[in-house]
Formats: sequence, C-alpha cells, structure tokens
Amino acid sequence: MILLALAALVSAALLGFVARNPGVAPSDRPNARSLHDRPVPRAGGWAVWSGFFAVAPWLTPPPGFAGGAYATLLFAIAALFVVSLVDDYRGVPAAWRMAVQIACALAVAVALVPATPTDAVSLGVIAFVLVAATNFYNFMDGSDGLAGAMAVCGFAALAFGAALDRTASFVPLLVVAAAALPFLVRNLPPARVFVGDAGAVPLGFFAAAAGIAGTLAGTWPAWFPVLVFLPFEADAIVTLARRLWRRERVWEAHRSHYYQRLVRLGAGHGGTSSPSGGIPAALCAVCHRGCRHPSK
Repeated sequence: MILLALAALVSAALLGFVARNPGVAPSDRPNARSLHDRPVPRAGGWAVWSGFFAVAPWLTPPPGFAGGAYATLLFAIAALFVVSLVDDYRGVPAAWRMAVQIACALAVAVALVPATPTDAVSLGVIAFVLVAATNFYNFMDGSDGLAGAMAVCGFAALAFGAALDRTASFVPLLVVAAAALPFLVRNLPPARVFVGDAGAVPLGFFAAAAGIAGTLAGTWPAWFPVLVFLPFEADAIVTLARRLWRRERVWEAHRSHYYQRLVRLGAGHGGTSSPSGGIPAALCAVCHRGCRHPSK
C-alpha cells in the first residue's frame, strides 16, 4: 500500500510541477487532425513512469518475469521512454524509433523464452506482438480521458488477474495503475495533459509484455489480456486494415480512428473514453473463474 501511495504521490507532484510550468513540457498543438482547440502539454508519461520507477527497486517481478527477464523489461521500458521523450520534443526518424522498438521487443522475447533461443518463429511472433501493441497504444492518445482510463483500468485489470494466482506478484501492475491515476484526473475532459509518446509507447510495450509473460507462466488464459485492452487493439487494427485497403499512407497522422469519429459524431470525449474503463472493469467482474483456472 505504501508503494502504491508513493508512486501516485510522485506522479501527482510531477504533474503539479508541469501545471505550474507548462513551458517545460512539449505541447500537442491543435491542427487539422486534432480533437482539441488549444495546446495541451504532453507530460503524462513523465508522471506515470516517474511514479513507477520511484518504487521499482522494491517491487517483485510481475508474472512470468523471473530472474533477469524483469531487469530486461525495465531496461526496455527505460530505453523506449528516452527515445520517445526525444521524439516528443524534436522528433526522431521513424526508422530509428522502429529499430529501438524491435531491439527492445527481441530482448524481452529472448528473456521470456530462454529455453528455446533458436525458436525463431516464437521469438518473432512475440516481438511482433510487442511492437504492434506498442504502436497501437500510441495511436490512441488523442481523446480526453482515453489513454488515462485505459492505463488505470487496464493495468488494474491485469493486477486483478495476477492476484487470483496466489503465486504471482500483482503489485508492479497495480503500481502502474496507481501512478497513472493522477494523470487520469488531469486527462479527463477537458484534458489538461496528454500522455505523449514518452508515456504511450512504454505503456503499450509493458501491457503487451505483461500479457504475454502471464500467459506463458499460466497466470491467465491468452484471451484475458487481449480483452482487457480490446478497445485500443480493435480500433487500431481495424483502422489500420481499412487504411491499407484504401492504399493510404498509414504512417501519416489522420482522423479516421473510430474513437476520433465517435467524438466528432457527438459522443464527446467523455462518452468515447468511458467504455475504455468500463470494459476492463466488467471483464474482471465476469471472468473470475476463467482467470483463476486458465486451463479450464
């Protein structure tokens, strides 16, 4: 409980500093594709990861990250944070960003399946899922409350699933949710801060890595983490497939995500972000047996 409170306190303190000194953070400035009409600081990721790493030395590894795998995960998150932070400020070529993401994904994949280091197919699939989820999460930081609700409710749902397995440590996952809670408060409509690439990229990576590791460890069935983050995954996959079908330049910014269309159609930011929190919460309420007995 103390670690959760400390993570939230560090996160809230950093957000308070940014609120008093908005010029220190990069801003998401309105453009033709934006859903907001004023500059919004992109410092939510600073808060989330400052809170998490402030207590990381006292955390036991989450499910599936035994031994050096946890250290590899922390290093990967830190590397993604640094590269994405630079990208928030001055931009980083897409090729360099992708290279770092692939390197981090391969490192974690090898750490998770050390018994079969020559299994290129398994390693490739895990790395692909990690990179895809990393970018899917980053795609969705555009509507007030959306990224914040998914971070808090999604990681809390994973912690709930881990808690059902009495041999697994759920605290690191709950710490992420606790560190994201002050961000959610300021990310709710009208958003006073966005998570930024420095927050979204590592969050997507950690969510996917935790989901895969917990599945490999037998902590939960494979469908559980998929459904927890389904709002982001479904929107990103369907939107990407539709744009590829239309031969659009998928690497360019756009306003065709379903969450963007919902906002413009009248659901508003609150009506769009609410399901992102409700789905993980409802899932936890109905899948107690499925998570506790993944083999059944």
